[in-house]
Amino acid sequence: MTGEGPLAEQDRPPVEANSTETVLHFGVLGPVRASRAGAALPMGSPLQRALLAALLLRDGRTATAGELIDALWGEIAPSQALAAVRTYASRLRKTLGPGVLRSESGGYAIRITEHALDVSQAEELWAKAQKYRTAGRANRVRELINEALALWDGEPLAGVPGPFAETQRTRLEEWRLQLLETRLETDLEQGRHAEVVSELTALTAAHPLRERLRELLMLALYRSGRQAEALAVYADTRRLLADELGVDPRSALKDLQQRILAADPGLSLPATPAAELLVPQVRPAQLPATVPDFTGRQGSVQELSKVLSSAGGRVMAVSAVAGIGGVGKTTLAVHVAHAVRSAFPDGQLYVDLQGTSARPAEPEAVLRSFLRSLGTADTAIPDTLDERAALYRSVLDDRRVLVLLDNAHDAAQVRPLLPGTENCAALITSRVRMVDLAGAHLVDLDVMSPEEALQLFTRVVGVERVTAERKAALDVVAACGFLPLAIRIAASRLAARRTWTVALLATKLADERRRLDELQAGDLAVKATFELGYGQLEPAQARAFRLLGLADGPDISLAAAAALLDLPAPRTEDLLEVLVDTSLVESAAPGRYRFHDLVRLYARSCAERDEQPADRDAALARLLDFYLATAAGVYAIERPGDRLVEHLEPTEYPGLAFPDRDTGLDWLFTESDPLLACIQQCATGPLLRRATDLLMAAMDLAESGANSRRYQAVAASVSEAARAAGNLLTEGRARTFLALVHSMSGHFQEADDEAVLALKAGSAAGDPLVMSMIPNIHGLIAYYEHRYDDAKEHLQEAVEAFRNDRNLPGEASAVCNLSRIHLAMGETETAVGLASQGMRIYESVGATFRLANAKYALGIVLVAAQRPDEAMQHFTAALDTFRETRQRLWEGMAHFRLAEAHLAAQRPARAAEHAEQALGLRGLGGEWRRGMMLTVLGKALMGIGQRVRAEACWREALAIYDSYDKLTSPEAAEVRALLGTVTPV
Repeated sequence: MTGEGPLAEQDRPPVEANSTETVLHFGVLGPVRASRAGAALPMGSPLQRALLAALLLRDGRTATAGELIDALWGEIAPSQALAAVRTYASRLRKTLGPGVLRSESGGYAIRITEHALDVSQAEELWAKAQKYRTAGRANRVRELINEALALWDGEPLAGVPGPFAETQRTRLEEWRLQLLETRLETDLEQGRHAEVVSELTALTAAHPLRERLRELLMLALYRSGRQAEALAVYADTRRLLADELGVDPRSALKDLQQRILAADPGLSLPATPAAELLVPQVRPAQLPATVPDFTGRQGSVQELSKVLSSAGGRVMAVSAVAGIGGVGKTTLAVHVAHAVRSAFPDGQLYVDLQGTSARPAEPEAVLRSFLRSLGTADTAIPDTLDERAALYRSVLDDRRVLVLLDNAHDAAQVRPLLPGTENCAALITSRVRMVDLAGAHLVDLDVMSPEEALQLFTRVVGVERVTAERKAALDVVAACGFLPLAIRIAASRLAARRTWTVALLATKLADERRRLDELQAGDLAVKATFELGYGQLEPAQARAFRLLGLADGPDISLAAAAALLDLPAPRTEDLLEVLVDTSLVESAAPGRYRFHDLVRLYARSCAERDEQPADRDAALARLLDFYLATAAGVYAIERPGDRLVEHLEPTEYPGLAFPDRDTGLDWLFTESDPLLACIQQCATGPLLRRATDLLMAAMDLAESGANSRRYQAVAASVSEAARAAGNLLTEGRARTFLALVHSMSGHFQEADDEAVLALKAGSAAGDPLVMSMIPNIHGLIAYYEHRYDDAKEHLQEAVEAFRNDRNLPGEASAVCNLSRIHLAMGETETAVGLASQGMRIYESVGATFRLANAKYALGIVLVAAQRPDEAMQHFTAALDTFRETRQRLWEGMAHFRLAEAHLAAQRPARAAEHAEQALGLRGLGGEWRRGMMLTVLGKALMGIGQRVRAEACWREALAIYDSYDKLTSPEAAEVRALLGTVTPV
């Protein structure tokens, strides 16, 4: 102990704590720490850390010796307390360096810059967040609060003794909860209700008497469509407060309960103005560029502008612009939309609904895109059309947004996409008059007048050239049928050829009168105008245009187009860019191209007219080969050792090669729509086998859950085509994957029916793929239907079939599935051994995704073997892999299994958190799996004292199970038994 006192030392010149000599940083939001230039400094004993914390949390003010003694010991200070304080101060001074800990006025003070202490950083972030909250910048508020919360590293002042530390610990923990509540409120304002239910469930378990958290949980559940659970939270809260404190819930919670009972429409909206949901800097501005030489249509422009602008505060304006193809509907609509942008300051949405294509855009997909553009998180977007439409209308409430719906098929397609409030407006273009669209302001668009047509022609070609040859110019626009698109193409052709005269162009058009006469016949006018653009193409460009029109997909990548054209990628890109320049093809994104639907029809008609059938078939065969070869390569990377790729029909055209799994999966999921469209298009004639094989190679699209509906539809189409063709091999394969999709969605009877037919066809064809995969699927179906003896027999057959085919990953899959049968039959040790065996097989071939499936299976049996901690290690590893490989279905199931493991380990709060995360991946795995998740969530909620909410979960699960047939009765029986344990409140 030294004799040095607070007044004995002469102050040295102060040194800034963040100078280059002593870059110091301090932390108290966790263990008390100090570091210099990133290197930790020794902080000494707990009491020495307590002294440092007491000085740091005084904002630079001086603390007297007495104050510090009270802070460290309170009323039980030892007799040598003053000497101890001096000793701790001396040691800290040496550790921190000169000028940091200063002696002043009979006490001590620490002088540091405002950014040197984590609490100060958190306070600054919170202050900024409050400013952004006032300004309606919800996304920025969320980011700042999360940044502040990240500064906490466990319990504040961890391990520090003394009354001051205890008081500050309580204060800082309360502040952390306030920050959390504000961030959660912001999440709800942004429509993240489904995403925050899991976090709020865990927080209410950790802080059961905190009513604001309960209130937020009720609101999140209600907005997630879980009204019964929301009301159950109130009942649980009321009971808990009465039992623990003898009080009733506060008025805010009571009011919320009444509003939920009354289904108050206001609860579907954000608590703050909906404009806050849209971050100003990312406000949607999706309108295509308006043409600089827009001409005429003054009456229509004025009419539409007036109706649309009247939406502000009075009525919702729905303007449907109808007209034949090429008449300029989109050009007019885009021009008007730009003209009225100022009336819609919260943004403009745009979509091409592809109404004249064979597969118009689905409203569900459009709503997902719109909701994303409006700032809604993916996890908060519901799965059904009605739920998405309702959320879309809620998000738009109190905003002023213009929605341009281009090229609509019919009123049914449009209705879910209409805003529901008076501040927004929708502008629709369509080839049909939407007389059945209630409240629509209909505008019929005809061809241009001769004066408007000539004016448009003049703006493109130039005043001098037209003035000199006015009569010839009139002949040109007349030959174009006064259609704007045809006029623009003809004028652009002339403008690009300075040596041509207008008369020469007129003569050329006259020579083509056999085609241009069709301009007088409705939609054929569009074909004639496209013929003008097509006619100016060089032979190679024209061939590219024709063949590109053969592909059914919504767009096409450069690599796929190169395969279709049988050309190198650079040459293909040159040709496609010319087509873009001539407006015959659009560049959807870098390296991706698409047709307007009408242009595609014209291109296809050109191919049918100008290409030999053998050349057309060869082009589609190359495209199919490209997709098959590439998808097979991705499959091989994802499933090393799997023999499936060796059973695929060899391809003549090569595919892409990828350096790693992630790049391959990027390609597969990006190409999902064009790839599935190609399968459906090619499922005839000689291409049927390869189309079916592509379906198999792309099974990740189904198993991930992301594309299962579309995949199922394509598989059904291929199956029917194979049956009609009498091709047993392809029918067996298509039905195999149809059975797999049905099984994953919980439709076991449909899966079983398809599996029976698949095995019949596959066995007749002698297909080892079907003969090994179907017993595996049959075994799983029997397991889910609790027919364990049948399941065991099927899976043993699958093991043998996979072994005969030398398919190690297939054998591992069947062995892992067999482990679950032995588990269900009470043979736990055998089950553990089989699951471990499956995992070893996967490891031997270097599997990743499938290895995760084995870890998942082993985790299940380890839980039953009362080894939940080991199980959680396997489930967590599997979860990480499922996330990396975008297997959202299995990601949700891994969360479900983690919930079961935490329940087995007597950790119900963690179990509830994982069960909620499983439910948050909605729509994956079907209602049957949702019933499983609700059941385990109810068990977890019962464990944390939320028994009324647990009962609500179980009742919903029971309703799901009762909607199935008797085969799911054990699940229903379990839930009924659980409900029988709930005592009335």
